[in-house]
Parts: sequence; C-alpha cells; structure tokens
Amino acid sequence: MSLLKLGKTNLIWFGFALFVPAGTLTALSQQEAKVDKAGYSLFRPTPRDLMRDLAADRPDITESPYTVDAGHFQVEMDFLRATFDRDQSAGGDLRSSVWEFGSINLKVGLLNRVDLQTVLEPQIRSRREDRLTSTLDKASGFGDVQTRLKVNLWGNDSGRTSLGIMPFVKWPLSSSGLRNGKTEGGLVVPLAVDLGHSWSLGIMTEVDFVADGGGGHDTEWLNTLTVGRNLTSKLGMYVEWTALTGSAPGFRWQGGMGVGWTYALGKDVQLDLGCNFGVTDPAADFQPFTGMTFRF
Repeated sequence: MSLLKLGKTNLIWFGFALFVPAGTLTALSQQEAKVDKAGYSLFRPTPRDLMRDLAADRPDITESPYTVDAGHFQVEMDFLRATFDRDQSAGGDLRSSVWEFGSINLKVGLLNRVDLQTVLEPQIRSRREDRLTSTLDKASGFGDVQTRLKVNLWGNDSGRTSLGIMPFVKWPLSSSGLRNGKTEGGLVVPLAVDLGHSWSLGIMTEVDFVADGGGGHDTEWLNTLTVGRNLTSKLGMYVEWTALTGSAPGFRWQGGMGVGWTYALGKDVQLDLGCNFGVTDPAADFQPFTGMTFRF
C-alpha cells in the first residue's frame, strides 16, 4: 500500500521534520568543522574530553538523532515496564497486562556519526483475560531481537538542530506466545531542536512494516512530538504526544501522551521514570516504566 494513503497529516509531519532545519545545514557544517572527529572509529576511540553530552533513545518514545561516540559503548535498559489495557469495544470485556523485565538496548559507536544497536527483551510475562467467556491466556519468556543502525546527518556535536535516520529490523525468531516469528522492520527519522533557556523539542516520524498474518506486511506510521526542560543541572522532565496509524483493514488510530523525568548521577549515568497514557480507545490504557542509561 502506498504511504501516501496513510493521510495528509503524516506527510505534514514528515515534511516538517525535513524542512525546518534545511536552511541551517551550511552553518552547522562550519561549526562542526572546528573540531574534526571524523578520524575516530570503533578501533580508534574518541578521547573522553571530546565526547558529547550523554544522549539516549529513552525514556520517551521519540528517538534521539545523536549517536554514541566512536569506540564507546552505551547501555539503555528498563528495570521494569508494565502495560495495562481494558478493551470493552463491540460489547466485549478483555483485560490484558504485560510485564517486561530488563529489556535492553546495547549500543556501540562505529564512527563519529554512526552507531550500531541491538535491542533484547530477555523476560516478558503477559496475561490476557476475557471476562465474558471466562478464558485466560498466559505467556512468558524471551521476546524479540532487533538490530538498528543510526546515522546522524548533522548536528551531532554542535548546532541548534540535529537530524538522524535509523533503519531497523526485527529478526524472525521461532514463533511463541510472545513472538510472531516473522521478519519486520522500518525506518525512523528523528529531529532534535534546542529551543534555548533549557527547553528542547523532539520530533520523530517512523514507518514500520509489520507482518499481517497472511505472509505479507502492513504499513504503520508513528509520529511523535516531545517537549523537554532541564529543571536543574541534574533533573529534567518531558511531555510527549504520539499518534499511530496503519494500513491494515479496520486499523483504528491510536493516540497517546506521556510524561517522564530523568536524573543524572554523573556525566555517564542517568536514571529515568515515567508513564505513557492512551487517549484513544485502541491505545493501551497506561504504561509505567523506570530504567537507566550508562556509557563507557
């Protein structure tokens, strides 16, 4: 199905993410040329005094355009993440809960503008109860494995804006109560804007190709916007809005919002906690989480 059929709103989001910073590209390139880090790689690590500030793809849903410095490693993980939902559409009464323990994103800086990521879900427990039929389905075990490659296009080390692209693939592990056993993937385009006075803006558009259960794939399009502020030198917070649309027959638009906080224990360690909330019926009701990020 053509991505154009996903609606004008999605195209506006995508165009905005690409158009806004375009006029600043030349200036940003000149600024970044002041410190040439292009020669650093996995086997020639960036000196610690040249490393940029810690930037993570968590805790919000909006991904970061910044990459891990070349030759360094970063770990982003959930201590705990839970998802709760009650679906009473079509006269039904389904209640579900999913608990994730220790889900982790392992990153390594390959080049100054490129990092490689592996996302693992080592322990998931799900419970789905149909109150009308008195049936209960449970599953637990290892979840999916995903590989992502992030490339920063500009603004990695300086400037008021930064843009990245990140293709990813979910590997077709054997099917289970938690995995569909299909290859899936997509592309993420995140934009970050420094608004000044400790305020920041993040915008992301993402296209996913998900298995349709019949041997093919449907398209889903996720758009997000997050506004963050540093409250102190260590404490920060954000508010986020999300919208998910899809090409599958009967797909219902899912809208959500989230709020979260981050706390820096040092230059290389950050704790976080927050909660996402569904604002439309098809979206999960709420999803509390807590986790951390550290690098070395």
